[in-house]
Amino acid sequence: MAVVRAAEIQRVAVAGAGTMGHGIARVAAQSGFEVRLFDGTPGVADAALEKIRSSLEEGVKRGKVSAREREETLSRLSAKSSLQESAAGAELVIEAIPERMELKELLFSELGRICSESALLGSNTSSLSLSRIARSTVHPERVVGLHFFNPPHRMKLLEVVRGEATSDAAVETALGVARKLGKDPIVVKDSPGFATSRLGVALGLEAMRMLEEGIAVVEDIDKAMELGYGHPMGPLRVSDLVGLDVRLSIAEALHRELGGSRFEPPQILRDKVRMGKLGKKSGAGFYPWEK
Repeated sequence: MAVVRAAEIQRVAVAGAGTMGHGIARVAAQSGFEVRLFDGTPGVADAALEKIRSSLEEGVKRGKVSAREREETLSRLSAKSSLQESAAGAELVIEAIPERMELKELLFSELGRICSESALLGSNTSSLSLSRIARSTVHPERVVGLHFFNPPHRMKLLEVVRGEATSDAAVETALGVARKLGKDPIVVKDSPGFATSRLGVALGLEAMRMLEEGIAVVEDIDKAMELGYGHPMGPLRVSDLVGLDVRLSIAEALHRELGGSRFEPPQILRDKVRMGKLGKKSGAGFYPWEK
């Protein structure tokens, strides 16, 4: 069965209402899609809607969002209590659950049972094998990677990942959706870390090793890349924004897949995660943050 075309997509389900999930839901709703948000933990999806409301309110105060856009965006959003209720009838489903292969395989198996055979199934995975995820569902040719960046409503890039079974039609639909979301997409082959995580994690881990070795302090390491290479934000601050637990998980996955020492997580990263210093979301990481 043919994959739905981008112009035919009206209803979007987002599975996972954490930092990335609720950000993706906001972007989709602002772009005119009806969005149904679901999370397996009770209450999380409802709380995510309140976060979106607060974010839009802040946008209105700053003159970035009109009052009318805020109300129209909120009218297109709803929280659902089950995956069935969220995904049934959706032309596009975007998965944004934790980076654990067994969870994603289970979810995509369920989506294969719930969704229309023509629905496009997207995964926001930043490091796991899209091809393996796709094998857990029927019609793996309609599974693509839709890797968003944090915060989704500000970051222009969308990394579209082609798995070993992904069809040309699915990629074309994904590119069309990306442009409707106001994103500037790139297409990459399914490989560990894709393009962005592989490059970003390598830079972030090396910055952490430099800190461990006492080569420079946090601020100066970041300033080296900001002023020396034109990066808008240094690798340690970026790591704090991504979440040090997320960065550790991705690094461990890349180390397993690619071997060698370049993606082996440094002890300073393991220690911070163990102490709950996860970056901005916890109030402290390499920098102090207001929660």
